[in-house]
Amino acid sequence: MPPVELSRSGTKMASLSGLRLIMDDIAATTGSATGKEWLNLGIGNPAAIPEVMDTWHRMTAEALVASFGDVSCRYGPSRGLPELLDTIADYFNRRYGWSVGPRNIVVGPGSQMLCFIAAALFTGPGATRDTRLVLPLTPDYTGYQGLSLTPDGITGVEPLLRRQGERSFRYLFDLPALEGLSDVGLMLLSSPSNPAGRCASSDEIQRLISAAESHDVPLVVDNAYGAPFPGIGGQSMAPVWDERVINVFSVSKAGLPGERLGFAIAHEQYIDPIVSFVSNSALHAPQLVQSALAHALRSDVLDTLVASAIGPFYAERRKFVESLLAGTLPEDIAWHLHAAEGGMFCWVWVDEEWFDDLRLYELLKRRGVFVVPGRHFFTDAEHSQGLGRHPQQCFRISITPDPDTIVAGVEVIAAALSDMRAESIRMLR
Repeated sequence: MPPVELSRSGTKMASLSGLRLIMDDIAATTGSATGKEWLNLGIGNPAAIPEVMDTWHRMTAEALVASFGDVSCRYGPSRGLPELLDTIADYFNRRYGWSVGPRNIVVGPGSQMLCFIAAALFTGPGATRDTRLVLPLTPDYTGYQGLSLTPDGITGVEPLLRRQGERSFRYLFDLPALEGLSDVGLMLLSSPSNPAGRCASSDEIQRLISAAESHDVPLVVDNAYGAPFPGIGGQSMAPVWDERVINVFSVSKAGLPGERLGFAIAHEQYIDPIVSFVSNSALHAPQLVQSALAHALRSDVLDTLVASAIGPFYAERRKFVESLLAGTLPEDIAWHLHAAEGGMFCWVWVDEEWFDDLRLYELLKRRGVFVVPGRHFFTDAEHSQGLGRHPQQCFRISITPDPDTIVAGVEVIAAALSDMRAESIRMLR
């Protein structure tokens, strides 16, 4: 059979990406054909917290009994189940003092799909100009780079890098560079960010809103790791309402990644076309889990989970992993950890000329360990303007696997770093 000829957008979407690499690794670690035990420190699954799993099992079972015939055996509205829309509006109005209603909300099959829809609606070839999706601060979620159907339809603004002590560093927004772009159609960031765990402050969000106003575009804030759930970033991370902002939320990191459910809250001028897109592409999001989420919000069950189980779990786990890295990675190698305020990952920078993230990735994979190479979180890692080789000197570690897996994996990482350094010394002789 001759090779399949794909369209330009088809070629873009069928190409190997950082996200596809992660998913292939997941397949390798969960498949039974390899006959090999893997230590997967790259996976983005939320941790299997018993209390969280038991609660969602109960919520889903109750929804199954109460509303299976109404929500699973018939089509529903593309905007979302009316009971969930009303519950979301009431929840955010009570909690944050907003004044939103069902027409400000759309439920979709996962927050990533909602981001994809926003990119399709607001970027690309236009009536008067072509625009791109802009990530205001990279590194950011590698999955964003698959959101545009247009080749070269995504660009990222490189951060300013600040060292903090011997082993820590932090990224800062380069707002002048963002403001100087000329082809912006949509701005998008995660907060807390994946991979670095950086939380945008209220002041930074306001400055990004000002930049969005100057470009006359919307700003999408992906709260997949933030408030109100799963709340892996502290209570200071309250979402901000503004007519320019499309706030996107997810139940994935709150314990239901496999159900693919998210929702967006924004001004009607942004929500209405998203509803139409959902209708034209998927009809509507899965409805049984919508019913379960409505019950969890109305009964305050989800807030209780965040306060009693999810938040404390990740706070404690981060302390454990950061302490483990400090005590295990070689002291005589210039490695640094991004100062994280939330999220599910540790972001490591190895500031050595001999270090390369893909070489580490391949070496670790041969030894049965998975991490995610850092370059996949930058939009143009090979041609950095101000960061030099930094985008190729980072890697991401997940803090969600069980502690024994993390300990064993970090020990292999430490040995691999020592071996890479020793090899570089031999080559210089």
